[in-house]
Amino acid sequence: MDDTEIQKKSPSGPTAASIRWKALGSAASIFGTPLLTAIGLFVAWELLVPAFDVPSYILPVPTAFFAYIVEEAALLWEHTQVTATEIIWGFLIATATSIPLGLIIASVKWVERAFYPLIVFFQIIPKIAIAPLFIIWFGFGITPKILVTFLLCFFPTLVSSIFGFKAVSQQLLYITQTMGASRWQTFRYIRLPVALPHIFSGLQVSVVLAATGAIVGEFVGAQAGLGYLLMRGTAFLNTELVFAALAVLSVMGVVFSYLVTMAENLLMPWRRKSVST
Repeated sequence: MDDTEIQKKSPSGPTAASIRWKALGSAASIFGTPLLTAIGLFVAWELLVPAFDVPSYILPVPTAFFAYIVEEAALLWEHTQVTATEIIWGFLIATATSIPLGLIIASVKWVERAFYPLIVFFQIIPKIAIAPLFIIWFGFGITPKILVTFLLCFFPTLVSSIFGFKAVSQQLLYITQTMGASRWQTFRYIRLPVALPHIFSGLQVSVVLAATGAIVGEFVGAQAGLGYLLMRGTAFLNTELVFAALAVLSVMGVVFSYLVTMAENLLMPWRRKSVST
């Protein structure tokens, strides 16, 4: 018996089929369990509302507002694009500014002493109180909604970035300096990998708050968007429209959250491997 036959017969490791089945089982556990839970809740909702004789203008059954989503798909899609644009721009601007600022605050002591208390002070101010000022300053366009979204996303990412960049051991930084590593090499191979898990924790919080910021901005003053549809549906007691907009907004929030998770897995492959094993 030659070596090739021995290799074919010996169990050298997991086969491609077993790896595929493992991946399918992992995907089923990630997506299947929440989906089954949601289906169970919707079935209970569908049965309990008629059983307790709740009027449809107070609480419609899921099939009613799902049918409304299908019938008014064009209307909902038009306003969804507006809200999605506000969320994406507010989130991206907050990410692009808070992470570098977090690095500066974590690295330069006088910047932390000078600016961090001011940032905390502005964070304490309720964003719903600032939103009307943005309407006065910038009108009823998309800019005030992006700014409110930015304010809600900025602080969680900033705090997580500061904590992440400060999480590096000073002894490790001293060792890299004695070995002749440049500042860029220290940042690229030491500080950034240590900070990334903390940064993405803040981004997961921020992406959820981004939808809240866009809706709050649209509540204050808007002519388009899912928040505008929520206000219009409430004014005319059209609860089917209200729940349809809420359902679309929830799906959009889940999509954005998964996109952040995908970016995390892409930028931190070592973390994905450790979790899978």
